[in-house]
Amino acid sequence: MRWLALCCTPEAPDGDRDALGWLALGFTPRVARLEEAVVAEVSASLRLFGGARALRRRLQDQAAQAGLTLGAQAWAPTARAALALARCPAPPRSGRLSERLDALPLSVLSAAQAHHAMLARLGCQRLGELRGLPRAALAKRFGPALLNALDQAYGEQPEAHDWLTLPERFDVRLELPWRVEHAPVLLHFAELLLRQLCAFLAARHAGVRALRMSWQHDAMRPRDVADGGELNIATADTTRDLRRLSRLLAEHLARTTLAAPAGEIRLGVDALLPLEEASSSLLPGPGDPQQRTTTNALLERLSVRLGADRVREGRLHEDHRLDHMQSWRPWPAPPAAPTRRPPGPQPTWLFDPPQPLRCDAQEQPLYAGPLARISGPHRIEAGWWQGRHGLQTRDYFVYRSATRGLLWLYHERLPTTESGWFLHGVFA
Repeated sequence: MRWLALCCTPEAPDGDRDALGWLALGFTPRVARLEEAVVAEVSASLRLFGGARALRRRLQDQAAQAGLTLGAQAWAPTARAALALARCPAPPRSGRLSERLDALPLSVLSAAQAHHAMLARLGCQRLGELRGLPRAALAKRFGPALLNALDQAYGEQPEAHDWLTLPERFDVRLELPWRVEHAPVLLHFAELLLRQLCAFLAARHAGVRALRMSWQHDAMRPRDVADGGELNIATADTTRDLRRLSRLLAEHLARTTLAAPAGEIRLGVDALLPLEEASSSLLPGPGDPQQRTTTNALLERLSVRLGADRVREGRLHEDHRLDHMQSWRPWPAPPAAPTRRPPGPQPTWLFDPPQPLRCDAQEQPLYAGPLARISGPHRIEAGWWQGRHGLQTRDYFVYRSATRGLLWLYHERLPTTESGWFLHGVFA
């Protein structure tokens, strides 16, 4: 067997150890908590991930993405031996397992550390010296637990573990160490739950597009205040990026006022979505997934900061009139049905209402000087079903201005006072 012991930093909260265990479940189903460490038996997974070194490097990368800081790590044929080697600042790198363990101090084995004072008086400082003592006398004086732990570390007795399992859904609560009166302060504690969420999603090979954070008000709240509050956070695409979720949550909390001090928070996810692992490209381009994700993350924060109606995206829909084929909706707009492509280029900005233009002696339009025709005409005769005001009989053109760039013009063919040239849009 091949065991890997993973330790968090000493100052890490207990929730980070749970998250580390969930993260390890993405590599092997044989994961357990052993005292302060997480141990994983990965012999059946080494070939799948390209060897021990590649598996360890990939696990470290995923831990970093989930915001987890790893401490000591070690490999060994048994779980207790791996934990003992991880606890030693400079463990032996070569030799048989028994030789490597014999050189370790007694402090790396918890069962021996509990009797360190007595063992020191007997002249024992290392595990090898402890193994040299008579077993019957050791069992009589210190009990069977010391010998059992020693034999399990050396592989002379089988180990039994309570295997970790992933919960079916993520819903974790955290009791706050003090009463929090301002919503932005909740972000510090919510990040502990976000790290657990990202590790849970990595083990599930999934992501989220919506999560829910709620808080429970303190019991000393006024009578007219509700039990708690809730925030629903949505993303533009499926993600498990810790920094992105943390920044988005910070934007929401910055605009939230607590009705009473909070004493508990909860983070939950109702739906998990498969997260496709996109291949990295050699050169960034329009289809670069990293560039698209960065843009979505920026738009999410702007949408929260400026308001949902202030960030919009253009959408196409079916209509014979060119200016009715695009509309701007709050971002992110729901998925729309497939539509036919417009017959020509669509301008970035439309004038509402269109601006009438002057003409020269040859009846050609003028706008900040003479214009050069690029394309057209494209004739439109539609909108009769909306009456006189909806009817359009126009010829659309694309012109170039030496000072204003590309312009979208049309010539109105109605025999009324509205006939003539109009500027309808500009291309960015």
